[in-house]
Amino acid sequence: MDFRGKKYERGSNWSDPEVVELLQLWADESVQMELESCLRNQHVFNRIAEVLREKGIHRTGDQCREKIKKMKLEYRRIKDNSKAPRGGRTWKFYEVMDRVLTSRPALAYSSLSGSMMAQQVLQGTMVESYHHQFPSSTLPFGHSQHPELMEIKCEEVNSDEHCLTPEPPPSMSYQQGSPEEHEMERAFLERAQNDSPISRVEIPIETSVSPSGFSEPNMANSSRIQNIVPRPGFSALHRLRKKRKGQRVKDPLDDLLLKTLTSQRAMEERFLQMEERRFQRDLDVEERRMQLEQRRFELEREHEFRMFNVFAQMLSILKQSHSGSSSSAAIPRGLDFSQALSEMTGMGEGGGDLQEMRARLLPERRVDMHGLCNPSNFHRSPYLSARGNIANIFRGSTEEGYKAYHADKYDEDKNPNGIINFGTSENKLCFDLMSKRLTQADMNLMEPPLLQYPDWKGHMFLREEVARFLTYYCKAPAPLKAENVIVLNGCGSLFSALATVLCDPGEAVLIATPFYGGIIQSVFLYGNVKLVYAYLDSKITGTSTRPFQLTVEKLEKALQDARAEGVTVRALILLNPQNPLGDIYSLSELRDYLEFAKRHELHVIVDEIYMLSVFDESATFHSVLGMDRLPDPQRTHVMWGITKDFAVSGIRFGTLYTENQDVANAVASLCYFHGVCGPVQHKVAQLLRDRDWINQVYLRANHARLKAAHTYVTDELKTLGVPFLNRNAGFFVWIDFRKYLRTGTFEEEMLLWRRFLDNKVLLSCGKAFECSEPGWFRIIFADKTHRLQLGMQRIRKVLEEREREILAEEKEQPCQSDQDGKADSTDEVIFVSRHQEPTCAGSSNLGDLIGLLQQQMRSSDWLQKNTAEQFAQEKPEIYDVFSKLVGKQ
Repeated sequence: MDFRGKKYERGSNWSDPEVVELLQLWADESVQMELESCLRNQHVFNRIAEVLREKGIHRTGDQCREKIKKMKLEYRRIKDNSKAPRGGRTWKFYEVMDRVLTSRPALAYSSLSGSMMAQQVLQGTMVESYHHQFPSSTLPFGHSQHPELMEIKCEEVNSDEHCLTPEPPPSMSYQQGSPEEHEMERAFLERAQNDSPISRVEIPIETSVSPSGFSEPNMANSSRIQNIVPRPGFSALHRLRKKRKGQRVKDPLDDLLLKTLTSQRAMEERFLQMEERRFQRDLDVEERRMQLEQRRFELEREHEFRMFNVFAQMLSILKQSHSGSSSSAAIPRGLDFSQALSEMTGMGEGGGDLQEMRARLLPERRVDMHGLCNPSNFHRSPYLSARGNIANIFRGSTEEGYKAYHADKYDEDKNPNGIINFGTSENKLCFDLMSKRLTQADMNLMEPPLLQYPDWKGHMFLREEVARFLTYYCKAPAPLKAENVIVLNGCGSLFSALATVLCDPGEAVLIATPFYGGIIQSVFLYGNVKLVYAYLDSKITGTSTRPFQLTVEKLEKALQDARAEGVTVRALILLNPQNPLGDIYSLSELRDYLEFAKRHELHVIVDEIYMLSVFDESATFHSVLGMDRLPDPQRTHVMWGITKDFAVSGIRFGTLYTENQDVANAVASLCYFHGVCGPVQHKVAQLLRDRDWINQVYLRANHARLKAAHTYVTDELKTLGVPFLNRNAGFFVWIDFRKYLRTGTFEEEMLLWRRFLDNKVLLSCGKAFECSEPGWFRIIFADKTHRLQLGMQRIRKVLEEREREILAEEKEQPCQSDQDGKADSTDEVIFVSRHQEPTCAGSSNLGDLIGLLQQQMRSSDWLQKNTAEQFAQEKPEIYDVFSKLVGKQ
């Protein structure tokens, strides 16, 4: 085969200057010695390739190795076919190859104290000098080069035949053996040379030594001997080699092998011990779960008796009021008790009425939220405008905790008692990868266009790269267009710009709660646009199949309630993956949401900033841009940024993809205030372009680290018996701390949040995400192991102290006890929370009892699971008493 005729053969398309540079490195004595002494020479050619790249020749180690191999084959073909020296002169590299290969050092092995000593055997000297000398300082090896210069004649080879005779390996022989054995071997070689048609080629007979300490015949030489040597002489050589093999002394590698096996056995024993400990830990967790289940059952039975106790007290008060007792003064005027009791009983029997009762309360919260639009509700500063006063008083737990964290930030060396931040959604696991990539040479570019005003939508080279990036990772059915891409300094700016261009002041956007609280600042404070909430809760009722599930029915109800209040809703915001829940919407769910928005002519703003942070292979992310058909493409706008997925929250970069050019131009007009500087645009383009590094290096490491950190935090929560939502996307876990609240109010939630902060760990409470249920918290787990361990220790301390306080309060006030919420045994959430309510009969009037009953009905499904007929069979004596009291009324 003519390797030079293969244009695309690996390593064959070399120019003459490139071959000269390659031969200068390869011909070095140190390189030849290292090639002869190692079993695998890939690392040698890799270093040769590195030096070539420094000289501007971009080749890989594989290409260098293949080129040398082909040149050696060509050299052997010319030499074996008796074309030297005349034939060698026709090939411009023959003399160079002949000088290197004829003077190539061989390694002779001798046995000394059980070890192998390599001795260099020089077989010749260089005859001619090189015309081009390679500087020794640039060599990748620690030895100097031949002093000779390399002379290459640039004539073409006119040979059509190519013989693929393999190159004979370097000569290695044992220094031990009797003179008779050496004499027999020489006789055998002389006879082989006389009978062979290629007797001019010297074929040394040697024995190679494997790394494991066993000697075996050199395979290349053995195959050649079988082809060119008569069979009768082979048996004599075979007996000679077997005799030499028997005379070998014990190799020290045997001791190394013994030590390796011993270490392996120790590791196996260690592994078995770890497995036993893990099994014991699983048993402890299971035992803890059984105890919690038993406790839940006991609390449920106590709750049943407590409910009937409340009913009995109500009936007693009713009886006293009917007889004209003084207790009638406690009855509110105009209240029909029979009707109130029947309504409450009906709410307990039907889940829909409970939803209606909650819905009557939710608009009040929305009105309170929208009340921020009226600055007369607050104390004004004479130095600020109305909007300035609103922004000044708009401070929640998130900003307060963030400020405290920066004033007392944890540092392992400088401030070990500082605050650990589990409240800010940042990925702190991949700083090493990103810092290395962002400081490479291709990132550092400073040209005049980068220092001047760009197109306000972003430099075209960046928008084209973003379009290709989103097409690939969103699995778009068709290539996305660069003219539909707008670049701003973060997704918060995108929310502000979209709210400004899609809504007039006083109009609203629809969003499901809980949600990322920063959207309130971006949409409400910046654009004076209201937020209409579709409240989600942890109960699995109706069409919900998981806690906090967003359904079209909930969106429809929130939209209709807002329109009934005279609020105009212009858009719907979807977070996918959802922050703080970690939910990933399926394709069918996304299609339902988009169809709902189309029916009501709503714009849909889809935030996919955690798109590449789905760290479990069992979960699949579906982008809106990956759908085959969008119900309303002119009203669908997708956001993404590098802040979360690439762990660079300090680089403000967000991008919007929309097919509506009116929206794109309107947002672009605001880019003057939210632009990205030119050097950052260049760095982001280079980062998004490096697809191999993203897939093979960054995403693999990032997903593995996120999964390990998530597993650690969730295992700690399971050990503590704390419920949480088990999701596989984002940097956060949604945790249920309701059992640590006595009254179940947002005020008590804030007290627990401050208690965590006082113990130097920052979390985000549910109120910051507009959660409808007090007691839920978000914890960020994308942090280093030592900070996770210390932070979880501080959280454990707070929870244990709070639990002891609750038990002490229960002992001091026997009339107070705790009740269980709904137990959910699904894999998504472990729900074992409890709530405590005061039930002292001595200090209660009818209004207190009615309020208590309403609160317990909202937090319990006891009436749904227990009918009057079922209770009559289980507790006939209590049922008889209850029936007699009702009959007297």
